[in-house]
Amino acid sequence: MSDLPPDSAPAIRATAMACDANPYGKIFVGWLMGQMALAAGSVASRYCGGRAPVVAADGFSFTAPVEIGDEVSFHAEIVGTGRTSMNVAVQVWRRDRHGEGTSQAAAGRFTLVSMGEDDRPLPLQKGSSLG
Repeated sequence: MSDLPPDSAPAIRATAMACDANPYGKIFVGWLMGQMALAAGSVASRYCGGRAPVVAADGFSFTAPVEIGDEVSFHAEIVGTGRTSMNVAVQVWRRDRHGEGTSQAAAGRFTLVSMGEDDRPLPLQKGSSLG
């Protein structure tokens, strides 16, 4: 785990709100996982040029609590591909609303599948890229 967020722009960014808090006053990990899936989906859809639903998620770690009001950045990167699937690593970084202090709050991996109009897996095109 790095002490600094990735240099790349986040796939998505959100403000943690009170409605997303758990009974202990911290942001519920279910909200974080949902936002992580959205970030993974954004990157995967751009890569394959179409729909890319999540079919698996694993390797989650939650390393720092997210506070109400924190700015939360979700950095997603494709780290592997198969015939129709993409493996996306997501890092979550939180920043205090009133300062510059950051810390990594979570990380995990998602597998998404490129889907055609017929709702069947669609092979990835050679040369697919985010560039």
